Amino acid sequence: MTMHLTPTTVFKCLADENRVRIMLLIAREETLCVCELTCALDESQPKISRHLAQLRTCGLLVDRRQGQWVYYRLHPDLPDWIHSILRTVLGANEQWLSPLSKRLNAMNE
Repeated sequence: MTMHLTPTTVFKCLADENRVRIMLLIAREETLCVCELTCALDESQPKISRHLAQLRTCGLLVDRRQGQWVYYRLHPDLPDWIHSILRTVLGANEQWLSPLSKRLNAMNE
């Protein structure tokens, strides 16, 4: 599934602010459900679901249904170079993600 992941396909898939934020949050938290992402990004559920579907179609995410909830995580076969990019961007942009992190933390409390 991840054999087609070239820099061009990855960056095209991430060429949206919400999709980048979703990927970074999931990279940091490991697993998030749609409701957590909806709260963190302060966007509608259909919009978040649409972005998640695109990330899944690109091969960057996988989902798991547990009861009524759908949880997303990074695809387990992502190449190391993608993990490296996500770690680098995440480490350099904590302040950019700070408002999202605060909303996510408030929800989890």
